[in-house]
Amino acid sequence: METTLFYIFGGMAVVTALLMVTRQNPIFSAVWLVVSFFAFAVLFLMLDAQFVAVLQILLYAGAIMVLFIFVIMLLNVREEELKPKVMQFSGILGGGAAIYLIVLFTLGILKEPVAAFGPVPADFGYVAPVGRLLFTKYLIPFELTSVLLLVAIVGSVVMGKRKI
Repeated sequence: METTLFYIFGGMAVVTALLMVTRQNPIFSAVWLVVSFFAFAVLFLMLDAQFVAVLQILLYAGAIMVLFIFVIMLLNVREEELKPKVMQFSGILGGGAAIYLIVLFTLGILKEPVAAFGPVPADFGYVAPVGRLLFTKYLIPFELTSVLLLVAIVGSVVMGKRKI
């Protein structure tokens, strides 16, 4: 049963992520990203990481997506900008390179034998160990990520203000 649920929600996460990057309308992309976040939250629940699953829903599917949708609305993308564009050679070349890399990655995975993971620590996924790691070992990447998000949001607001 657990394997079936993993394949269902793992496939759902992959399909919704692909739908997110292939949509022309940014609002539809954001909606598919929210669905993908929920699928990842279920996968975290299956790993007995309840705290990480709740953070996934509250922070990413909630707060970050509200912020993204706010920025999308602030940019005020017009209908004529959402029309499909003509496929160019660079797009075909990039798609071919992506397919080539996916095939190489898949062949590399199939070539190596799959080893079982070791036992999970008893406190895996709870608040105290996640907080300890987040504010000790991973403090600098955590802070750099927050600064990167802040710079991206400020940049999109500045770009949106120029169009008005």
